Amino acid sequence: MQIWVDADACPKVIREILLRAAERTGTPMILVANHALPVPASKLVRQLQVAKGFDVADNEIVQRIEPGDLLITADIPLAAEALDKGAEVLSPRGERFDRGTIRAKLTMRDFMDTLRASGVQTGGPPTLSQADRQVFANQLDRLLR
Repeated sequence: MQIWVDADACPKVIREILLRAAERTGTPMILVANHALPVPASKLVRQLQVAKGFDVADNEIVQRIEPGDLLITADIPLAAEALDKGAEVLSPRGERFDRGTIRAKLTMRDFMDTLRASGVQTGGPPTLSQADRQVFANQLDRLLR
């Protein structure tokens, strides 16, 4: 198993939890982003910097991810593609995506996009709380066992 991180939008505190977990469990981790990220000196952790552009990082992850790998992302379409390839997917808030629920999430995402395009203010997600971090860390531990 490798951990793939959609790092462009992954909160720093979640990246730190991931780094500690990768080191603790000996699990290789790849941070994929279109800009340089600080990466600690580690044989297990590396960054894959891709060109800037719409979905470039997502496409790179989909191309490289394999069955049994773990993806960390809040991007619903990317999550769906990773699930189709047999990967496990976890959001930075600790929500585990699965094949049984991803279609409903895609439908809701598309609906919200339609609302925003028509001028409706939908707001964004709430700030990542300490409880969210704990839920994420617990789910991550379950998946890495």
